[in-house]
Amino acid sequence: MTIEELKTKKISAISLGCDKNRVDLEHMLGALSDFGFEIVPNIEDAEILIVNTCAFISSAVKEAIDNIFLALKQKENKCEKVIVTGCLNERYLDSLKKEIPEVDAFVRVKDNDQILKVIFDLYEIEHKDRFKNQGRLLTTPSHYAYLKIADGCNNGCAYCTIPRIRGRYKSVPMDDVVKEAKILASMGVKELIVVAQDVSRYGEDLYGQVMLIPLLEKLSKIRDIKWIRLHYLYPEMINDELLDYIYENEKICKYLDIPLQHIDDDILREMNRKLDEAKTRELIQKIQQKYPKIALRSTYIVGFPGETKKKFNKLLDFIQQYPMPDVGFFPYYREDKTKAYYMKQIPAFKKKLRLKKIYAVQKIVSDELNSKRVGEVVEAVVDAYDEQNDCFILRDQYSSPNIDFVIEVSAQNLKIGQFYNVKLTDYKNDVFKGEIV
Repeated sequence: MTIEELKTKKISAISLGCDKNRVDLEHMLGALSDFGFEIVPNIEDAEILIVNTCAFISSAVKEAIDNIFLALKQKENKCEKVIVTGCLNERYLDSLKKEIPEVDAFVRVKDNDQILKVIFDLYEIEHKDRFKNQGRLLTTPSHYAYLKIADGCNNGCAYCTIPRIRGRYKSVPMDDVVKEAKILASMGVKELIVVAQDVSRYGEDLYGQVMLIPLLEKLSKIRDIKWIRLHYLYPEMINDELLDYIYENEKICKYLDIPLQHIDDDILREMNRKLDEAKTRELIQKIQQKYPKIALRSTYIVGFPGETKKKFNKLLDFIQQYPMPDVGFFPYYREDKTKAYYMKQIPAFKKKLRLKKIYAVQKIVSDELNSKRVGEVVEAVVDAYDEQNDCFILRDQYSSPNIDFVIEVSAQNLKIGQFYNVKLTDYKNDVFKGEIV
């Protein structure tokens, strides 16, 4: 087979897991597209199929395995090669090679930039080592993109597999981040969603000090970027300087996603979290009182080892005392080779009951907070058109894509990716209704 014949192969991908993993896939697809491959949306149309996997928790591992077999099933049709990338390979590479030999290639995360070489080798085509590529093919709507500023994590939470999968925290050099942001802006991106396992520690490893604010200063100067959103800020790293900067910089979305995970001191200590209950309460109270325009979002783990009924009730009380419009809850997943794996576990049925209860309480909190917003006029961006309900789907700066509450607007001639002033006219069933003003 010649190189020109290889270029006729169509490639598709299955993307799983977090938005940081999505960025990795977008860079791989960018390299393949720049080389000349056609990237197709439907896996049934592809001769080469990439499964970009997640392995953060056991449910993600199962989803990844299921999708690998889905991809392999396509070999009954047009598919010739199945390539598995992403975090699953970092946890279970040897087992995967042994148990699923039908996969044509397993690519380690560190070798993502060699995806072209992998494909050349699979088709036994001679090549020169000239495969590194800075291209990127967005899998999001063209008006927003995820900008990964670091990989890995040093926090060492007792339940988390990320350090074993992705290694220690490693910041992307600032010049490289800004260069990529400018390229994204030139592609029509208007909202940068800055992502890392912990954006609040950006630069600590490269420059000897946290450099998040200097980075945001440079990103804010990119003319065509309208919104800059931060995912995720760890509570112990949030200080007045950062809060003041976010509050005063017009381009930074007044939206903070702060993973708190719990509020009980014993649980926080066992989780190896760095902020205790008193300081957590002090931080959240300060943000809600001193910076009222900032919308807070958080996540919590229910059913962590040692969580008694009393400790769970303390968490229930906390989410009502310090209400946030949107909160995510996860049952504790017992993951091998983590510290929490060896702790005494809580029965699954208790975790399920607690999860159901805390979601019900948060629903009341969310409904009350969001109902108070009816009548507000907000600036919002059009993300999509919902054909089934004949309406446009918009977000304001207080909502992140595919996570938070959206605004449905019944109007004609709106353009996806454009910003409009919208009056919130109603809130029902976790959705705002709005009209253009």
